[in-house]
Amino acid sequence: MNKCIIIGTGPAGLTAAIYLARANLEPIIIEGPEPGGQLTTTTEVENFPGFPDGIMGPDLMNNMRRQAERFGATFRTGWVNQVDLSKHPFSLIIEGGEELTTESIIISTGASAKYLGIPGEKENIGRGVSTCATCDGFFFGGKKIIVVGGGDSAMEEAHFLTKFATEVRLVHRRKELRASKIMQARARGNPKITWELDKMPLEVIADEHGVKGLKVLNNETGMEEFLETDGIFVTIGHTPNTNFLKSQIMMNEIGYIVTTPGSTQTNIPGVFACGDVQDSTYRQAITAAGSGCMAALDCEKFLDGHAVHDWSQSV
Repeated sequence: MNKCIIIGTGPAGLTAAIYLARANLEPIIIEGPEPGGQLTTTTEVENFPGFPDGIMGPDLMNNMRRQAERFGATFRTGWVNQVDLSKHPFSLIIEGGEELTTESIIISTGASAKYLGIPGEKENIGRGVSTCATCDGFFFGGKKIIVVGGGDSAMEEAHFLTKFATEVRLVHRRKELRASKIMQARARGNPKITWELDKMPLEVIADEHGVKGLKVLNNETGMEEFLETDGIFVTIGHTPNTNFLKSQIMMNEIGYIVTTPGSTQTNIPGVFACGDVQDSTYRQAITAAGSGCMAALDCEKFLDGHAVHDWSQSV
């Protein structure tokens, strides 16, 4: 039987793997067909400590993987098709039918950014299309930006991007915004933010150098319009990757795994969650890595027979 299985290979899962492997716990990491998490779709990462000249997202993930392998972590590739958390030891079946049993599980499957699903969008991720203002805003200094969305996140990211851009146009498909009144007021009070409401995004327009504009449908006139821009930030939410768990673990109403405050322990002893799958607030590579370290330490304590946290006192 395995001591620990980690599901997911973003910064959280790989950091947990490094710590557990160094503790001689021989973790097995289950990675999907596109390992590495959202950083594999990012070009240059400039805000991860230790890389003063920046590092490409895929290179950072590859370095973490090699570091985990160096200490004895092993990898399996394929989707987790089935998991049983109802009894200990836990079991899971991965793509191809292989069944594994384990004393503990760390879930680090992340959250996927929602996209518009329009032509030219995914082809230009990292070439002017982004889902993370904190990650990529710096690259748009002195340029014009479009933010697509109508919720609090869109207002917050539009406001943040005005630190870099000369102009931020907020595009939303309806006349009314979903954002709270206070966030709307804050955005409307920013002179750098202009508004393109009641306009449906149709296509991202780009050339060999990157994004050039966004084609939209003006719902009021029925006419198509071209909005010139250097970058498009899609801020319509994230979906935690928890469908495979099928309600076997405590989640919030959106699907993020609930953990004990100050811990990565879930409501099931021996099952831990780290990274974006349990963090709907920060969603940064460095915070994910930090929580991966926490999960590994919590898991090690559990395997040593020590209580990590009394969940019943926190709910």
